[in-house]
This record gives sequence, C-alpha cells and structure tokens, in this order.
Amino acid sequence: MCVTIRPPLPFAFSVACLVVACELQAHDAVYLPGFEVTGQDTPLHGEAISASQGFAGGSDLSLSMADGAGGLLEAVPGMVATQHSGSGKANQYFLRGFNLDHGTDFSVSVDGMQVNTPSHGHGQGYADVNFLIPEMVSMVSYLKGPYYALVGDFASTGSASLQLRNVLEQDFAELALEEHGRQRVVAGMGRDWGKADTIFALELESNDGPWELDENLDKRNALFRLSGGSYDERYSVTAMSYDSSWDATDQIPERSVQAGELSDFGFVDPTVGGRTTRYSVSANWRRDVGHVRTFATAYAIHYDMNLWSNFTYFLEDPENGDQFEQADRRQSYGMTFGKTFYYQELFGKQMSQTVALQGRWDAIDRLGLYATKERERLATVREDVADVVSTALAYEAKIDWTPRFRSHLGLRIDGTDMSVRGEQAGNTGSATDWIASPKLNLVYTMNDSVEWYASAGDAFHSNDARGAAVGIDPLVRSHGREIGARYQLSGKVNTSIALWDLDLDSELLYVGDAGSTEASRPSERQGVDWTTFFALSEKVNADLDFAWSDAQFSDSSPDGNLIPGVVERKWGAGVSYQLTESLNLAARYRYFGGRPLVEDGSVYSEASDSVSLRLSREGESWDWTVQVSNLFDSRDPDISYYYESRLPGESLAGVADIHSHVMKPRTVQLRVKRKF
Repeated sequence: MCVTIRPPLPFAFSVACLVVACELQAHDAVYLPGFEVTGQDTPLHGEAISASQGFAGGSDLSLSMADGAGGLLEAVPGMVATQHSGSGKANQYFLRGFNLDHGTDFSVSVDGMQVNTPSHGHGQGYADVNFLIPEMVSMVSYLKGPYYALVGDFASTGSASLQLRNVLEQDFAELALEEHGRQRVVAGMGRDWGKADTIFALELESNDGPWELDENLDKRNALFRLSGGSYDERYSVTAMSYDSSWDATDQIPERSVQAGELSDFGFVDPTVGGRTTRYSVSANWRRDVGHVRTFATAYAIHYDMNLWSNFTYFLEDPENGDQFEQADRRQSYGMTFGKTFYYQELFGKQMSQTVALQGRWDAIDRLGLYATKERERLATVREDVADVVSTALAYEAKIDWTPRFRSHLGLRIDGTDMSVRGEQAGNTGSATDWIASPKLNLVYTMNDSVEWYASAGDAFHSNDARGAAVGIDPLVRSHGREIGARYQLSGKVNTSIALWDLDLDSELLYVGDAGSTEASRPSERQGVDWTTFFALSEKVNADLDFAWSDAQFSDSSPDGNLIPGVVERKWGAGVSYQLTESLNLAARYRYFGGRPLVEDGSVYSEASDSVSLRLSREGESWDWTVQVSNLFDSRDPDISYYYESRLPGESLAGVADIHSHVMKPRTVQLRVKRKF
C-alpha cells in the first residue's frame, strides 16, 4: 500500500497560490471592456495580437455538435479531432505539424478550468472534453502559437478556451435519434434568481455505434450555473458532473482486413473499453473600476478513470494476451488572480498592463498500469501516487507607439514541483524545475482593412511526474516565430494568413501504454495557416481554412528524420444558406491529409475526407434538424498507426503492420427540440 502525506488544502493554496493557466481570463484580459464577440466574422482590427487568433460561436459550432463535445475543437482552424477508440475516450488531436495525442501540446480550458491533465494515467496532457454538454458552449476562443504570456503549460501549438452560456433564452428539451442505435436527450432550463441568472442542463446518451462490437455507451452529464452582476462586475459559479462507461473497437490490423478475416468495422479484443467520472465546481469573477480590471478564478475537480486497451494482441503474452488497464484517480485544485491596467502612459505613449499569478495542484491518489485479461488484473506493472504543483507569474504590456503601430511584450515564469511514490523499487522520486518564457508581438495597422503581425515566443510542456524518478527534465522548452496578415471588410470578409515555425528542444514524453519514460529527439516544424470567412450575400456565408506543415527531427539519424503521425495538409470548408426566414441549409467538408507512420517515410497513412450536410428549421415552439455525416460513405481511416502486433497463429516475433480505425459510415441523425 502506498502512503503519501499531503499538506492541508488551505496551506497549499496559501503557499502555492494554486492557480490554473486560465485561458478564458487570459483571453478576456487582452480586450477592453465591452468588446463583443459573434464568431468567425468578429472584427479583430485593433484587438488581435497575432494572425493566429480568433473566435467561433453560434452557427460556427452547430455542425460539429452532432459529433459530441470533441467536435467543438474542430472549430479551431487547422485542428483535426479524431477518435481511435470508444467515444468515451478523449479525442486524438492534430494541429500545426503535431500529432498532439490527447492534448500534450495544445491547452484546452472551459470557463477557466484547464482540461489538460498532467501526469495522466493514459498520456501527458490528456484533454477529455466529454464532460461538456455542447449546447451549453456559447463560444470557442483560440490562440495558435506560443506568443501569449497568459497561457502556460501544454500551449506550444496554442490553446482553446470554451465559454459556457450565462443565459438561456428559452427552456428546451431535445431528442436526437441516430442510426446505429444512438439516442440522446438533452434539456436546459433557465431562471432568474433575484439579480442572478441560473441554468440547469442535463444530457443522457446511449450508443451502440456502427461497429460489429456494440459500444454500449452509457453517458450522463449535468450542469448547474449561477451568474450575475452588472456591466462593471460579473461573476459565475458552475457545478458539473459527468459519468460514462463504454466498450471500444480500437484500431485493427490491415492485414486481417485485406485477408477478409475482419471487416472495416471489426474488432480483435471484445473486452476493451473504459469508464470515467468527473465532478467539478468552479467560480469566475471580474470587476472594472475606472481603468483597472481585476479578475479571479477558483475550481476543484474530482476525476476517476479506468481504461482497458489491447493494441498488440498476443505479442508480449501469447497465452493471456496483451490487454492492459490504465487507472487515474485524482483531485485537482486551482485559482487565478490578476489585474489589467488600461490607459496608462509610458514615455508619452498609451499602454495597458496585465499581471497574473497562476498555478495548479494535482493530488493524484492512483496512477496505475496493470496487465489484464478480460478486464481482470493479472499483474501490477506499476502503481504510484503523486503530487504535481505548478505556479506561474505572467506579465503582458501593450504599448501604442503610434496610431498605426503597437507592441505586446510578455514574460511568464513557471515553476513546478513533482513528487512520486511507487510500490516498486526505483519508482520513487521528486523534481523541481522552473522556466522563463518571453513573448513579443508587433502589430502594424496599414488601414481600416489590413493589419500585419510579427510574433515570437517561447513556451513549454511539462513531462510526466513519473519521469522524475529517473531524472527526466520536468519542463521542455519550445521556440516559435510567425509573420502574418489579416484583411477584413466589415460584415463581408474576415481572412488571415500566417507563416510559422516551431522548434522543440526535446519531445520527451511518458509513454503510458508502456509504463516508461522515453526521450525523443529535438524537432523543428514550419508551415502555413490560412483562414477566411465570407458573407457572400445576406443569405449565404462561407468559410475556408487550409493548413500545411512540415515536421522533422532536427538532428540526423539512420532511421530517418520524419516525425511519425504528422498531418501535412488539412482543408476545411463550410457554407450556410438561409433558404427562408426559418429554414437553413449548411454543409461542411474536411480533408485530413496523409501522414508518415515511420521516421524514414517508407510507410504512410491514407488521406481521408468527408462531407456533412444539415437542414434545420427554427420555429416559435419547435425546431428540427436533419444531419447526414460522412455523406458519401467514405471508408477512409480516421486514424492510423504502424507497429508490430501478433494474432493467434502468427510468428512469435509479430508482424509489423498498419493498424487503422475507419471513420464512421454515412449516418443520418434527426433532432427535434421543443422550446418552452
């Protein structure tokens, strides 16, 4: 039995000022009070500090909502969110030349709570957003690149902040029915409570899925939110609960599909899957007095997960198979406190300054890796308890040097304290580290339509605390640069382009599937992002995003220099046509390019593309939506890997093969909403 002594919660808060890198407040602090956000068409001249930031909301999110909360992150231009296991597991993310796994280098927050989980049982930075009810998300704010001083860990490629609704215009109850046995009920109710607004929402979902092995998803989400205040002072308190269990069809070997032994929707191990629970309470507050904004956030999370996987089948253990269980149980606590000072002067120039104290404490009761058979534990590979405390001081200054030229200078100093106690000898250790990350953004406003940007900055991601026992550096630095431009014509066009590069000193990661820490090589990436929104007429809107990236290890090796899993090209396009005052037709296209699966480029994954179509009608009391996903019934892979596995009867040495998880087939969904 592992025992650890932790400081009492008030002491930990007072010593560490335990705060999260709170993107919502960070994003909010960039803008002056009263700045209004509508979506992709939001004018950002005079407000944006790079070509790689923006917003999505309203109709921007509606098509992706049908695929669950994970699809909301695809509102970030260039982002791809896939799934290689059951839908209760966190999505796999791709952005800017990274296979981000489940969130290692992309930071996600919800109303101030950072979703990424350090030293997670399955993978570092694990970002599972399945606890969200998509209808309760009003906006996604994104910042790509490492140029923003108020965003910290896991943000080398950028960050996304999902903002929850404060008010429901109408109470509603919605039923969604989908092919392949998916049923979903979601309801929301809003009430005035004195000078405050309250929201209660509930989501229930069951799903068998299109796979030969029924997914048996059982998902329950609930939300309660209280918000209020005035123009000068706002607050919100939110409680959320999430519980889910599922069976999974993981990626399968292509050799079995080609031989006709498995269908595209087949499975090898019928007993893999998972279960997870998450309960959270969070509070946000901000007040504007004169030219000073004060903001604060606090939250507490209880999280529990058990995940059963089997990727190599009978390679390591020909008798019992290679199934393993990963377990994670923790409490996470965070706070933030900051101030923004507007309309100050420096050398006669107008400036504003923001300073914030940030940090986080993860009290991890169990990090477990076990050999299993049919979900029964056979042996403990390792089992640990851990504490991870992160603190940071962030500063940003905006200076208007001329009416056309401004700069944003930032600096953040991050520290971490990790300790691990394991049952096995050699698995106990501790480490501390700190890192300074300077940021600089220069903006030149050519006219009312065109702005130019130059950005540079350092960032980092933390490594798994279990690496502290073997001397792995806790914090790994990245360096990024970017030049870009934005063109906008109010109400008609909003487009931006960015040329970027990003270097990592080392892609050190804890490999959760193996229970060990491995050091990879330094890397370099470069690419182009292009995003545009068009209002073609009063009835027709369209958007387009294109991302190209090239990623290589920066040293030389006989094995090759390509980084496996990197998406080289991604296209996204959407169009919305208002047929009548109440009837809307929308379509979206996604192209997910091929990826090298080994370092020498000798094996590539297939590219994939899909089209979604939606027809919706809004009435006074009833709304309905018909959506068709994967309209042309593509059987392209959603995710592919290349590694050795062994099926019964094969050589004990195993077979190196591509293992893929095909995208869902063409699926029709009907949603009916009753408004009260």
